[in-house]
Amino acid sequence: MTKPPGTPPDEEICLRILRALDIVGVRWTGPILLAAARGARRFKEYRAMVAGISDPQLTLRLKDLQARGLIERTVIPSTPVQITYALTPGAEELIAALQPLSQWGERHLPREKT
Repeated sequence: MTKPPGTPPDEEICLRILRALDIVGVRWTGPILLAAARGARRFKEYRAMVAGISDPQLTLRLKDLQARGLIERTVIPSTPVQITYALTPGAEELIAALQPLSQWGERHLPREKT
């Protein structure tokens, strides 16, 4: 059921937004999803593309994102065993949903000084 434009969101909608923000607001989630969107598939590729993340933290975040249905882990039986990670359709949809937020930030938030 779609509400008319300008109608304030109800409590259920607000709670869903908060749950989504709880996922994307966790440290390293954005950079890991961005690395996957840019082609990272193997653990070492993620490590190289996500500056500053430790191996244990990357392992933990990949497992969490997999449990949330955003990253798909595939084990390729070979010698040695190969493991790849890829975005799920849900993660691709999430990234697309975040694009307007990114554009808003570009218009309204000053750049951070590095």
